[in-house]
Amino acid sequence: MIQKIVFFFEMKSFGVCSWWASKLGISTSKVRLGFIYSSFIALGSPLLIYLIMAWILEHKHYFKLQRKKRNTIWEL
Repeated sequence: MIQKIVFFFEMKSFGVCSWWASKLGISTSKVRLGFIYSSFIALGSPLLIYLIMAWILEHKHYFKLQRKKRNTIWEL
């Protein structure tokens, strides 16, 4: 039963902690522990930040600017 719950959360997680870990160059477990500890200290407000970051990561293709490819001097 516990294995199914853990598997569900691992498959449905948003990847916020792994994204932060890759950007900061540290292990994912340390980022997760940081979110857990800060949630206890700040009475749950980091959970709101986590959900906002998860939403942004899920919809990041809307936030990317479409850059027009510039022609180089060699392509003129």
